Amino acid sequence: MIIKIGSYEFDSVKIEAEAPKEEPARQYYFIKICRSMLKAKFEQDVALGSALKRYGEENLEMMEKNGWYGTFHIQTFGCQMNSRDSEKLDAVLRACGFYETDTEQADFVLYNTCTVRENANLKVYGRLGVLNTLKKKNPDMTIALCGCMMQEEEVVAKIKKSYRFVDIIFGTHNIFKLAELWYNRLIQQSMVVDIWKGTDQIVEELPSERKYPFKSGVNIMFGCNNFCSYCIVPYVRGRERSRNPQDIINEIKRLVADGVVEIMLLGQNVNSYGKTLENPISFASLLKQVEEIEGLERIRFMTSHPKDLSDELIQVMKDSKKICRHLHLPLQSGSTRILKAMNRRYTKEQFLALADKIKKAIPDISLTTDIIVGFPGETEEDFEDTLDVVRQVRFDSAFTFIYSKRTGTPAAVMENQVPEAVVKDRFDRLLKEVQNISAQVCGRDVHTVQQVLAEEIDSHEEGWLSGRLSNNTIVHFKGDPSLIGTLVTVYLEESRGFYYMGTLS
Repeated sequence: MIIKIGSYEFDSVKIEAEAPKEEPARQYYFIKICRSMLKAKFEQDVALGSALKRYGEENLEMMEKNGWYGTFHIQTFGCQMNSRDSEKLDAVLRACGFYETDTEQADFVLYNTCTVRENANLKVYGRLGVLNTLKKKNPDMTIALCGCMMQEEEVVAKIKKSYRFVDIIFGTHNIFKLAELWYNRLIQQSMVVDIWKGTDQIVEELPSERKYPFKSGVNIMFGCNNFCSYCIVPYVRGRERSRNPQDIINEIKRLVADGVVEIMLLGQNVNSYGKTLENPISFASLLKQVEEIEGLERIRFMTSHPKDLSDELIQVMKDSKKICRHLHLPLQSGSTRILKAMNRRYTKEQFLALADKIKKAIPDISLTTDIIVGFPGETEEDFEDTLDVVRQVRFDSAFTFIYSKRTGTPAAVMENQVPEAVVKDRFDRLLKEVQNISAQVCGRDVHTVQQVLAEEIDSHEEGWLSGRLSNNTIVHFKGDPSLIGTLVTVYLEESRGFYYMGTLS
């Protein structure tokens, strides 16, 4: 469902005049003009019979009935920030007159890319080869690339040289310009490249399409100032910039009015929220304001950096009735020496003290983490420190990664890169330790009654649903699909390590 805000309904947008200079009115102008152009092309194809050949009789009839003039497909690589960006891009394409398909055999294909690990880049290059074949069969197809990978100059240079069939390239700072960029492509009939090095601009009140009607991500800030030595994100996402708190509150209120019961506040480091505002406020203060929104049932957020997780935030979480009992706290390494080389700005002892403080304040908290194995210079002693932290904290789960060298980061040129065989052995040992602990920790609520947000039909058992506890653990239980999107009470009958089997109570 497309959200159209106030004066920016299509009926109020005049495309006979010049494009407005201010945002978001400018983008609504281009959305409407692109829709008009797409409709004209579609009607021409219908008259010529090429639309029937492309879509088939049944699909063409459906498109004409619903006012759709083409198909689109978005593939998202990477984090929840990218997923949220894709929801915005999705809504713009729908507003332009496209409807979504689940294959790349579409009129408009967009890849929202990630560049955290080199493998993510290779996946995109591989898929581009497939798109080239599809475009030869459908020359009118538009191929667009955006996201973090496009912020790398060498990547854009490679695409311009070796993948000339790509139509539009843009980055992370100007995703709101999709309709304008597509218009430029239609007019110029040549590749459009629009990459911004950075921005302090945040464009509000654009359309947004949600994957789930009952929950949504909400960006509270963009960019990162931490510059961990292994991470490319600050270079491709730019410096931190926080949204105005009232804009955030207004967005959440609109979402709640539209049926959302759970929101996820998103930022590269939410603990830094508000520092760049003209009137700075803390993340904890923002959470207090969000909690006051009537109709909102659950609040989640990610990601928190251990270096600046405040006592105020812990207290707000402890006192809250809506903030979920789940905190993602990336460790990355348990070795103080390696943490310093990573530029994480905390020690092993400080992390352990923080985890202990959180658990004492909120005994039912679920702590999850990220851990990198094989960072340059990591010794067996360093790795044992990581295992020691895992054993002491007893994380509910951990995302474990083998260190991936990213060109352009300080770590990429560090000496003492760890041999692949050593890294693989350490990774396997860490994974085994994490899984053993998780299986024990995640079962602590068995034989209790808990609130579960019913999220979807269970794909494995007919007549069953799947949902999540406040602490993010999955629960499977028998239930009617009408319950999806509601909070229900479930008796947790059995723990199966990483999820529960339950019964509605």
